[in-house]
Amino acid sequence: MSKGVLVNRLSGLYLGSETRLESGIPTGIDQKRAVTGLDVGLDCVSGDAQADTRHHGGVDRVLHHFPREHYGQYRRWDMMSQFKDAPAMGENISSVGLDENRVNIGDVIAIGDVELQVTQPRSPCFKLNHQFGHREFAYAMQTSGLCGWFYRVLKPGHISHHDGVSLLERRTDISVREAMAIYFSPEFDARAYDRLASCEGLATSWVDSLQRRLETLKIEGWQMRLFGPQGN
Repeated sequence: MSKGVLVNRLSGLYLGSETRLESGIPTGIDQKRAVTGLDVGLDCVSGDAQADTRHHGGVDRVLHHFPREHYGQYRRWDMMSQFKDAPAMGENISSVGLDENRVNIGDVIAIGDVELQVTQPRSPCFKLNHQFGHREFAYAMQTSGLCGWFYRVLKPGHISHHDGVSLLERRTDISVREAMAIYFSPEFDARAYDRLASCEGLATSWVDSLQRRLETLKIEGWQMRLFGPQGN
């Protein structure tokens, strides 16, 4: 893909700092609210917070971008117990016309006067099952790849709701969708792991995980992440 505008206008910006307990586990996924702008720093968004800082946030996951049209697909798959739309995924940025096939790991993106780099797909967890009332929602996201992606911040600044999304640099040949397929394939593939781990810009946690697989020759278990402590 050549450099240039990917999306002319965002469909929504969201943030929130409140958290709640869901089955005794802290979550902030359902606490985002619509805003007209985001003040983006190198390691956080002003007024935004994560309930679980071990698995969310950090310099590799400052902003979560989720395609708005994916909500419609999950509804068509009957994966929601009730109607929900953005920002029910806990996203900061919503857009239409840009998906995981059009965005690559390592892409340098401009939104407003902020410069960002794509670091990883979203790794779905069991909190999505509670959020949407379907015990296999996280698993459906993992297998479908309709997950959105995270950014690290290269140049802080302000993002406005009327800003577009532009590609400044493409640094790898692995799309977010392909990264998702490689990482979450049930089949061990050392060559694919090495290729993905070598991608410029890939989140450190993903690089470390892929390197552990190459060292141990096995894939870590996903049951707890996808289905929770009781597997429900």
